[in-house]
Amino acid sequence: MEESLRGMILKEFPHEEIDIRTYSPAALAFLGDAVYSLVIRTILISKGNRQVEKLHNETTFYVRAEQQAAIGKAVYDLMTEEEKKVYRRGRNSNPYHHAKSSSLEEYLQATALEALCGYLYLQDRTDRMMELLREGIARTDRKGKLGPRKPDPEQIGVIEDEE
Repeated sequence: MEESLRGMILKEFPHEEIDIRTYSPAALAFLGDAVYSLVIRTILISKGNRQVEKLHNETTFYVRAEQQAAIGKAVYDLMTEEEKKVYRRGRNSNPYHHAKSSSLEEYLQATALEALCGYLYLQDRTDRMMELLREGIARTDRKGKLGPRKPDPEQIGVIEDEE
């Protein structure tokens, strides 16, 4: 099995083990914001080479608070009790500020999703994080840019049965 990105980072930059339950919701969201952004950027860049400005604009749509809030709400019913607890801690945090382009409620819901992403990442549960994000994106992606890559018409052929 391939080592996780987190595992590789920690091998190269050793540290003391810290109980992640002691991290504040803001600290979890700080990391989760970066992880979520990396997921979105990876999905968009894998769709093919485009101008950086277009990649940036598409990324901005998906990483804004309104979209993150929608994804979090869309998958809340799929979360375990432990995940819901982390999500609620993130939502109930007291931010020093919030984005002008979103309401405080959207910002808190986005922070909740980011906190959950950070928590799952720190636990090396990226499979679970991806499961929730995949389902949340499927339920909320109005633009349709994060779904499966459309096949190249020249590469479409007859699928042969496996023997």
